[in-house]
Amino acid sequence: MYLSTSIFSQELLCNVQVNASQIQTSDRKIFQTLQTSIYEFLNNTQWTKTQIQNEERIECTFLISITERVSNDEFKATLQVQSTRPIYGTSYKSTLFNYNDKNFRFKYLEYQSLEFSETSNLSNLTSVLAFYVNIILGLDFASFSDQGGMEYFVKAQNIVNNCQNAPEIGWKAFENDKNRYWIAHDFLDSRYGNIHDIFYRYHRLGMDKLFEEPDDARFEITESIEEIRKIYRENPSAFILKLFFDAKAEEISKIYSEAYPNEQARIIKTLVEVDPSNSTLYQSITNNSEGR
Repeated sequence: MYLSTSIFSQELLCNVQVNASQIQTSDRKIFQTLQTSIYEFLNNTQWTKTQIQNEERIECTFLISITERVSNDEFKATLQVQSTRPIYGTSYKSTLFNYNDKNFRFKYLEYQSLEFSETSNLSNLTSVLAFYVNIILGLDFASFSDQGGMEYFVKAQNIVNNCQNAPEIGWKAFENDKNRYWIAHDFLDSRYGNIHDIFYRYHRLGMDKLFEEPDDARFEITESIEEIRKIYRENPSAFILKLFFDAKAEEISKIYSEAYPNEQARIIKTLVEVDPSNSTLYQSITNNSEGR
């Protein structure tokens, strides 16, 4: 079973997909109502105090793959969250966040209303959804204004704090080093404070000018990636590095296929150091070059 719905919103233009093909049951209607409840919750909640124009809504996708129906009202799933940002003067959408949460366990009764509180954990379903909404908001605002989005990373961390006594996993520091706790932690950790400058410089000074001033724009993008090296050399396993490159690796490789050979050589050296898991992709940049 695979469902897909998009609706209009206050801040979000969120596509919600529920894939329950792994579940053997004759009662499939619950997955439709689950999807409807989630997309209404995500799109109809007022998440910020900022007035968002229709054309400024943040495009995002929540793909929920149900892996087990534990009981009548409890489910295990994975949650793939992705958000994008438009690039000035083009139809291109740049990915800001691309993360697969493999520990999404929640309770849901058909037709129940989804409620969320900023001060307490009412349900794991709405806490997880609201957590990722605030990460999406934080990154979007950070990409448009210098030091923007901090209040939403703080809200995400508050949700983490509210869920410290939750029975479901994904919220606690000791469970593993790559979960919701560490996403919020790393965006607020002073050791990685320049990640906010990097997001702004990469997108606002780089990507938004790439169409009109490609050489100058690539310079800004290169400088922002060079800043990431400082984070890498302090903590090569920082989760925030994986979050950045999971969203950006493919895009970066395409940007520099248009660059001059000396630019390519410089950026490939940096990228292979700070994101070794994608080294093959980066080393192919020169193969994709159009021979500038």
